[in-house]
Amino acid sequence: MTPELSIVIPCYNEQENVRAICAAVTAEAARHAASHEILLIDNDSTDATRDLMRALCAEDPRIRAIFNNRNYGQMRSPTYGIYQAEGAAVIGMCADFQDPPAMIGALVAQWRAGAQIVLGQRRSERASPLLRVARGLGYAFLRRYGDYPVIPGATGFGLFDREVVDTLAAWNEPEPFFRGMLVESGFRLAIVPFDRPERAAGTSKNDFGALASFALSGLAGSAKSLLRLPIALAFVAGGIALPLLVAAILAVSLGGPGLALLGFAVGFAMFAMILLFLGLIGEQVRMLAERSRNLPLVIEAERVNFPPERARPAARTLIRRP
Repeated sequence: MTPELSIVIPCYNEQENVRAICAAVTAEAARHAASHEILLIDNDSTDATRDLMRALCAEDPRIRAIFNNRNYGQMRSPTYGIYQAEGAAVIGMCADFQDPPAMIGALVAQWRAGAQIVLGQRRSERASPLLRVARGLGYAFLRRYGDYPVIPGATGFGLFDREVVDTLAAWNEPEPFFRGMLVESGFRLAIVPFDRPERAAGTSKNDFGALASFALSGLAGSAKSLLRLPIALAFVAGGIALPLLVAAILAVSLGGPGLALLGFAVGFAMFAMILLFLGLIGEQVRMLAERSRNLPLVIEAERVNFPPERARPAARTLIRRP
């Protein structure tokens, strides 16, 4: 029987949290949904997470597991898990309790009131001043140049109607920036603010490299108008270069110093700008190349506790739900 609610929980080295998160989610889902399933998707953990997932599946037939054959990153694996869920509504949340299970009732209530997408929005989060500044600048940049509105504090934690999930799965995005795709889709959207708690146990997998990779993929996938920005910047740079050239000619004629240093500074600034936009263009070209290859989001090594009609799909169909 198709469950009313599916809760998808991506995992990577979450042996301290996986059992506790399943217990908390089960309690909340039992209160707010007629029926539910929990879908754990493991991104090739190296600790005891997979053994614990197998035990949970053996204890509760409503808990299912997908084991990836390698680590596919923080964009592809969680999104694939959402596409494999069967519920009339699907909730995506982290395993470390930073997305509070206690919010499940509020998400379901908004969905039943007519919202097709319900996003949790952080009101506050403990972070270093540098990270807060970088995050603020990133949001401002996307608001100015993104292809659709950006919701600050929305990390992708939320509830998605069956129609939304099926629509986004059909887009066949090779590097799905899911939180951006949700807004881009235009379905009815509601926001539920919350105060994000600290991680329950273990350590965060979001080091600087992972966050930078995630940000670049999201930027390339959600701000295609950036391809036109270098043209505007060329006009601006030209408008600056012309008076500088005039000033340089006058300074040389009058025997003034410092022109060589000024020239080097301007040259390096322009070179950095060119490299930045070439990098963004290269990222988008890479995504086009991936799309043309029709690669799956992940390749499964195994799935556990699924009914026969939801058996592991063939490799070429792994992007979409079976």
